[in-house]
Amino acid sequence: MGVNSVSSPLAGLGCALPVLAAPMAGGPGTPALVTAAAAAGGMGFLAAGYKAPDAVAAELAQLRTAGVPFAINLFAPNPVPVDPVAFRRYAAAIAAEGGRYGLDLASAEPAEDDDGWAAKVDLLLASPVPVASFTFGLPDRAVVAALRRAGTLVAQTVTSAAEAQRAADAGADLLVAQAAAAGGHWGTLSPGQPPPVLPAAELVAQVRRAAGLPCIAAGGLATPGDVVAVRRAGAAAAMVGTVLLRAAEAGTPAVHRAALADPARTETRLTRAFTGRPARGLRNRFIDRYGARAPLGYPALHHLTSPLRKAAAAAGDPELVHLWAGTGWRQATEEPAGQILARLAGSA
Repeated sequence: MGVNSVSSPLAGLGCALPVLAAPMAGGPGTPALVTAAAAAGGMGFLAAGYKAPDAVAAELAQLRTAGVPFAINLFAPNPVPVDPVAFRRYAAAIAAEGGRYGLDLASAEPAEDDDGWAAKVDLLLASPVPVASFTFGLPDRAVVAALRRAGTLVAQTVTSAAEAQRAADAGADLLVAQAAAAGGHWGTLSPGQPPPVLPAAELVAQVRRAAGLPCIAAGGLATPGDVVAVRRAGAAAAMVGTVLLRAAEAGTPAVHRAALADPARTETRLTRAFTGRPARGLRNRFIDRYGARAPLGYPALHHLTSPLRKAAAAAGDPELVHLWAGTGWRQATEEPAGQILARLAGSA
């Protein structure tokens, strides 16, 4: 299979480069990064997660003004309620870390929400986008059908063959097969019982056999060889995030950029310590100290630790920050995103 073009349906949207920019919520995934991916011949996925609907609308307006192909990613509801007793125990355990920054974490109460789901879906239906992708949960069939009627291509993140079948049954047009090597949240639909860890190419092959839908590969893809491997396994394209974290157009915080370049950082870990849901980041003191103690519970733990992470990032303290990174983080470089994507596609 060649590596200089993208199989349909993405090709029909003007996407020729087989390497796409992943949605990276929390700051790194900016409209500038999405635009740069499109300028390189690929496509970028705007992250709607953790943003108010008005902020999402403003960023979509920027992309429409730029006149480039783009996609958007939403967190679909899939509640993982935290056990109140376990939450209070964990809040007490990390209270001393918050105290360093004047934060009272011990008295925090669990906060559960759906990230403004209904308002964001309404936004996409009122002003349709080329591609809408979903992570964490499966949208209702009615939502998928409505988006497709509006002319939107619907993509679903899956982490196993079984999830791929569920996504196909829900009406998805396209699958994003995300291996556990991915940086940030692992988008499994069952975070309490995650699927077996598989290399990205093997996951793609299983997903393709199970669902028969076009597939984008994601998770730990950081070299041209990685892209070739998943393409040979049947992926229409590769999606990368970690290798773009140090790109000029990324909104990655300074403390995170520095950690990615720090030779003292030697490994990544899957952990629930920061958000109560499995996510991969560079190993640091917070993961070492609290990873085994963190209960399952998203977004309650995300909201609990968010003030601490923001304060630590502002202070330049990487030991209390979620340094999301996939297993290929060593390949993240400081250069324009377009150059990174072109090199990975073998066209640089």
